[in-house]
Amino acid sequence: MYNSKIIGLGYYVPDNVVTNDDLSKIMDTSDEWIQERTGIKERRHVEPGKDTTTSMGVKAAKKAIERAGIDKDDIDFIVFATLSPDYYFPGPGVLVQRDLGIKTVGALDVRNQCSGFVYAMSVADQYIKTGMYKNILVIGSELHSRGLDMTTRGRSVSVIFGDGAGAAIVSREEDTTKGILSSHLHSEGQHAEELSLIAPGMGKRWVTDIIEDADVDDTSYFPYMNGQFVFKNAVVRFSEVIMEGLKKNKLTPEDIDMLIPHQANLRIAQFIQKKFALTDDQVFNNIMNYGNTTAASIPIALTEAWEQGKIKEGDLVVLAAFGSGFTWGSLVMRW
Repeated sequence: MYNSKIIGLGYYVPDNVVTNDDLSKIMDTSDEWIQERTGIKERRHVEPGKDTTTSMGVKAAKKAIERAGIDKDDIDFIVFATLSPDYYFPGPGVLVQRDLGIKTVGALDVRNQCSGFVYAMSVADQYIKTGMYKNILVIGSELHSRGLDMTTRGRSVSVIFGDGAGAAIVSREEDTTKGILSSHLHSEGQHAEELSLIAPGMGKRWVTDIIEDADVDDTSYFPYMNGQFVFKNAVVRFSEVIMEGLKKNKLTPEDIDMLIPHQANLRIAQFIQKKFALTDDQVFNNIMNYGNTTAASIPIALTEAWEQGKIKEGDLVVLAAFGSGFTWGSLVMRW
């Protein structure tokens, strides 16, 4: 058995900055209202024709590959996490394989929304621990802006989300005291519709139904979120799954050198930080700059924390996420 370890990180966000004041010009909202509830000051939106979920993932991946010091053809497998694929099918994993010119390795898509990157890393970890693969490219990438209701009707959701991508090269580590120590995954599908996008989907409303009805008031193809219900569940599940990971490895919150929470809402991260009595140096947040980039949020934040020297060799790093599904998970690793 091996451990798996991150040996390269990269991220990409579009150049186009959209501030809260920019949004206040197209919907009934304000900088104060958004910051008070979410902590977000600005986010990035792709400009038409410039980026896709796949192209952002490719740009992040190129940086991760370069920093890992490997060749693209050293990659044995690709895991791509997103809720916003370029196409309904095929998924973006194979498009990354094509666009990077990687040999015909396997490509897997993960559809676990906000917890997608944690799930994807757990999948990569299992493949490497068993010896099946040596180097796996894991990507989290999201293009939200084209699918949001950018009017007053959709403001409770649309002000939260942004576009971007993050990537990691996960590689074989023979020293089992280093790398990913454990991963912990959960779901509670009874609350699936509390944070969801119902259409187009084969279950209720497919494209043909939407076209036939031509209902300008149909919001089934815009994201829906029961914000207060999601918040209440998130703070509970975040706490549980972080403690689960620590207990598994006989650790305590005091042992955490860096917690990277999914960037869903700054208030959730602050609640968790206070509950675990962590200092500002032990928690990394960047939601104020990028909004919620769903599956991309953790790899973007992880990369920035590493670039800023906040994560060093030997540090205990914890990743944790909660989101649509409901799904949640944590990853404990020794850097």
